[in-house]
Amino acid sequence: MPKPITLIVACTENRVIGRDRQLPFDIPEDKVWFHAKTAGATVVLGRICFETWPQVLADGRQPVVITRDRSLASDRVRVAVNVTEALAIAQSLPGEIMVCGGQRIYEETLPLADRLLLTLVLTELPGDTFFPEWRQMPWRETWKREGRDANYRYTFSILERIR
Repeated sequence: MPKPITLIVACTENRVIGRDRQLPFDIPEDKVWFHAKTAGATVVLGRICFETWPQVLADGRQPVVITRDRSLASDRVRVAVNVTEALAIAQSLPGEIMVCGGQRIYEETLPLADRLLLTLVLTELPGDTFFPEWRQMPWRETWKREGRDANYRYTFSILERIR
C-alpha cells in the first residue's frame, strides 16, 4: 500500500506563497511548525525551494528535488525530472512524504494529496507565486490552532482528504 502524501504550506487568504523567490511573510512560529513537521520526512520540492531552504538537509530530512539539473544529486539528495518520478522515489524512502512546494509542484500534487498541513495567514499580500485553490475540494479539518505575532494572525490546520 502506498504511503500517504501530505502537502505542507503557509499561504495568505489570496493564496500567496512567494514573492521574488522568498516567503512574503516572516512568522517564526510557522517556521518552527514547518521544521518540526518535516523533520525525518522525505521532502518533495522544486529546485528553487531546495536552493532557498538552508535547513533542508538537517533533522533527517531526505530531499527529492524536481529539476532537470542532475548536478544537484548526491548521496543525500535525490533528483527527479517530474512529480511522478519524485513520488515514486519518495515511496521507496523511509519516513513520511511531505510535499513542500513550490507552485507548480503543489498544483500537480494537490489532487493526489491525502493530507494538507496548512498555515493560513489571515491577510492578503501581493505575490508572484501561489498555492492552488484547495477550499472547494473535499477536506475534513481534523485539527486547528490559532496563532498571532506582532504582524499577523494565522491558523494552523490539518485537513484530511475525504475519499
